[in-house]
Amino acid sequence: MRVALFITCMADTMFPDTGRAVVTVLERLGHTVEFPVEQTCCGQMHFNTGYRPDAVPLVARFARTFAAYDAVVTPSASCAGMIRENHPVLAEQYGHRQLQRQVAELTPKVHEFTEFLTDVLGVEEIGARFPHRVAYHPTCHSLRGLRLGDRPERLLRAVKDLDLVDLPAADSCCGFGGTFALKNADTSGAMLADKAADVLKTGAEVLCTADNSCLMHIGGGLSRQGSTVRTMHLAEILASTEGAPR
Repeated sequence: MRVALFITCMADTMFPDTGRAVVTVLERLGHTVEFPVEQTCCGQMHFNTGYRPDAVPLVARFARTFAAYDAVVTPSASCAGMIRENHPVLAEQYGHRQLQRQVAELTPKVHEFTEFLTDVLGVEEIGARFPHRVAYHPTCHSLRGLRLGDRPERLLRAVKDLDLVDLPAADSCCGFGGTFALKNADTSGAMLADKAADVLKTGAEVLCTADNSCLMHIGGGLSRQGSTVRTMHLAEILASTEGAPR
């Protein structure tokens, strides 16, 4: 299987360790991962803010860049949802027949990281070790968009020495929502305060998610409160072998 990593803008610019962790996990499972350097943004920001025609060249570039691969893996539920749900919409509304065909052929090959592990590779035990108390926040796109269900939790429970604790009101939004946090700062801040309070109730050392955007938002809120809770992408935990014998 020829596998490509779609890193996403957020991971590429601010959380490169997430991309490295995805590669580490997949290589541990015996897969070679390629990184097409021609990749750019998936167009989600343009689509969500009403600049849909401007997103079409990004859709076309994505289709060209990843056309040759059997699977495209991304550590972002929101970007995976954008590609699978909205690239076909943009191709149909503004694209030509060739683009529609290219998008239709590619989108079924695009997988969010945890669903690729569980659904495509059929694995849950990754050989990870992480001796810490961890809370998991299911992001809105992973919960309501891709409907990942308990896939991330199943992977976390299989990590040796990891203590997975329940997060109160786990299904409530953290308040980020991309440009929502900018356009509705007061509402976003109130939602973030509630989420941060729930995280602190767990006594967790680490909060993890499957989307770096929400991780950035919650992590920023916790940091401003002086909290010592670390934030990590789930891929980084699955890549960890902390405490394992040499």
